[in-house]
Amino acid sequence: MQDRTPNVHVSPAPRLAKGVLFATLTSFLVIMLLNAVDSASGPVELVCAAAALAVSFVLQLRHSEPGARHGPARDRVLTLSAQFVLAYTPIALFEVQWGAMAGFLAGSLLLLVPGRYAWPLYGAAGASILVIALLQGRAVTESIYLGQSTLLTGVVVFGLSRLVELVEELNEARGEVARIAVITERLRFSRDLHDLLGYSLSAITLKCELIVRLVPVHPERALDELKDVLVTSRQSLADVRRLSSGLRAMSLAQEVTSAKSLLTAADVRTTVVADFDPPTQDVDTVLAAVLREAVTNLLRHSKVRNCTIEVTEDDGALRLTVENDGVIPSYRDASRESGNGLGNLTQRLVVVQGRLTAGLAPGGKFRVQAVIPTQSNSSNS
Repeated sequence: MQDRTPNVHVSPAPRLAKGVLFATLTSFLVIMLLNAVDSASGPVELVCAAAALAVSFVLQLRHSEPGARHGPARDRVLTLSAQFVLAYTPIALFEVQWGAMAGFLAGSLLLLVPGRYAWPLYGAAGASILVIALLQGRAVTESIYLGQSTLLTGVVVFGLSRLVELVEELNEARGEVARIAVITERLRFSRDLHDLLGYSLSAITLKCELIVRLVPVHPERALDELKDVLVTSRQSLADVRRLSSGLRAMSLAQEVTSAKSLLTAADVRTTVVADFDPPTQDVDTVLAAVLREAVTNLLRHSKVRNCTIEVTEDDGALRLTVENDGVIPSYRDASRESGNGLGNLTQRLVVVQGRLTAGLAPGGKFRVQAVIPTQSNSSNS
């Protein structure tokens, strides 16, 4: 099956961030080339300077790539060493005017070296240009300016490089959030469809089996049951249509009435205790879905003869309890789709801060209970 997840629109932000970084590095490169032109004594030196700048530029682009710091340690050491040589060796020819190349090196140190070593090495790069300028007889203010310029270049290179990486990570996260939203909506639709059709189809199947038994002996009652089947099937069709348009809502009061009617038709003695007022539509829908699934399960997985449905509100919580006898301990549903219902309901209840318990109760009965705090849901409504 082909994945129908829609393609997420690619944001221009990563390209813009890379463009800003490239333009900034190019500007630094042009400034350095102009300095080399002023300091070169001949065409050979100028060609060598241009070649060194080109290699340094390529190295810096590599160091500024997102995730470069996670590359092999050997590669990082080699490229940093090459950048170190290109930053300091030409100073012998071009004097401290070439020292701005140490700014690229300082930025690369912040990008590729672990944090506890990176910042001291970054500071050492700036201090080295200050010392070199003083040794070459430059004024103190000029020397401090050159050292400070090196540090400024390094932090700009580092900041823009990290910005590119963060923008790409954010763009990827945005796409992932969109994909998760699509998957979540698919799961929600699947849960709703299961809750709707699982109950309705079980009811239709049960009533059809009853009709088959009634036709020879009680044709009038069989006709009444057949009318109920038609009503149930039409209601299921309407529910599916509302579900597909996102308008699906369920009523616990209606589900209690429907469940009692269905169980009575199945010759199950049913006791209903209902004293409740759901605080929100979401809570009403979730509890109605719990009741549907519980009734569907007890009809499918037990030889039920007695069932109790109780809905009460006490201690700041709305509590739905469905308890039945006729438990078959050895029963296992072999169908691939078995076992999804209670898991779906658990996820539904989490949304309204509720909890679901299901298991054997005293007396060999099976109990499904959903508890939803009413105070927190009232405040959220």
